[in-house]
Amino acid sequence: MNHEGETIVNFSDSRIVAEYRRRTPGSAELAKQAAAVFPGGVTHDGRILEPYPLYVDRAAGSRKWDVDGHEYVDYTGGHGALLLGHNHPRVVEAVHRQLDRGTHFGSCHAAEIRWGEWVERLVPSAERVRFTSSGTEATMMAMRLARAFTGKPKVLRFLGHFHGWHDHAAFGVGSHFDGTPTPGVLAEVAGNVVLAPPGNLAGTRAVLDQHPDIAAAIIEPTGASWGQVPVLKDFLVGLRELTAQRGVQLIFDEVISGFRCAPGGAQECYDVRPDLTTLAKILAGGLPGGAVVGRKDILDALDMQQSAASGREKVPHQGTFNANPLSAVAGATTLEIVGGTDVCQRANDYAARLREELSRVLRDDHVPWAVYGSFSGFHIFTNPQKLDITAADIEAGKHDYRVLKAAVPRSLATKLRLGMMIHGVEIFSWPGGPTSAVHTDDDLRQTADAFRRTLKMLREEGEIA
Repeated sequence: MNHEGETIVNFSDSRIVAEYRRRTPGSAELAKQAAAVFPGGVTHDGRILEPYPLYVDRAAGSRKWDVDGHEYVDYTGGHGALLLGHNHPRVVEAVHRQLDRGTHFGSCHAAEIRWGEWVERLVPSAERVRFTSSGTEATMMAMRLARAFTGKPKVLRFLGHFHGWHDHAAFGVGSHFDGTPTPGVLAEVAGNVVLAPPGNLAGTRAVLDQHPDIAAAIIEPTGASWGQVPVLKDFLVGLRELTAQRGVQLIFDEVISGFRCAPGGAQECYDVRPDLTTLAKILAGGLPGGAVVGRKDILDALDMQQSAASGREKVPHQGTFNANPLSAVAGATTLEIVGGTDVCQRANDYAARLREELSRVLRDDHVPWAVYGSFSGFHIFTNPQKLDITAADIEAGKHDYRVLKAAVPRSLATKLRLGMMIHGVEIFSWPGGPTSAVHTDDDLRQTADAFRRTLKMLREEGEIA
């Protein structure tokens, strides 16, 4: 959610905030120490929380425990990386074995081949694989490869879609929807990024026709922010046709959706084949790692011999931790489980049940919000504009980013998260989160109960009518 420009809210009279403070003195002390070390006291913008973030000590399965000993059902899921839950025994065992062999050889190793073979086996469009250290690096490399392959300078992005924090992706997500650069980004870089509203095929066609120098179009295939603003299959099919007709390379950013919607990601579910795909999160089994995969002729730009044979200059690419042994064994083990079991379907099924239970709470308590989502994700729409809106309307694509990403009052957004934590559930800041294959019926009951109790507290504080 975008709170840009809002002032800090005074929470001194909030029972919710007071209870959170009472329960978490250990987190308060660590946050005080962190403020003297890190800008804003955090190492990731998504972990900003007033009055201070929660500090976690350990995790297992679908649960984690804070430094004060409180237990939580976890829906942050390692920022979406933990489809298998925390500390899956096979993944942990594989990493432990590798630790004894070494953490960084500075050389090629067999585990990276096994990892890459699993990616090629699962992802329908993956003819070749290049590993990176993160999803941001992957989208940055995909854009560079597309520009090198086509000889064109521009990239088409869709408003509200997140592709990491590098310069070509740092605006038009939660702010700067007019295409102006965020601080530190060169105007010349922003000028080579074209922003278009998602879901509007006619509008996208017009943008592509207006800018014949577009090298690539990149999109989150399930919609902005893991489906917070859904994209329909018909739009993806149409986008594939439009880009193919114009020689524009289509990039699916499957950093979140990869190996989560299905073993082959969103492209398997929607039966749409992009030219390039970016991956991270589940790819590396909870450790750092990303990848660009796709057509061989495009990724050949990274191949010294193929570049020489084609008379093109090679695209350089280094990266100290690319395919490091620990990430490789964690990733290969995770993908073997994904490819050989029903973990994707279990996570999807749990999310569907969770969305229905949370929706039932809203109906019972007469709260005009909506809980929606697809695959193994859920989003809580707090309806700040008080619209007549339903989850079915949202999932049918009837509302765009201006509605679904509208700024929620900071006090409500904060108290919703804190209230859930007070009752033993941590959700992500959307608000919402990813589910895992190891969430249980007990988790479901506790989450619904926490939601009901939190709504009661919010009503008592005047945050909802």
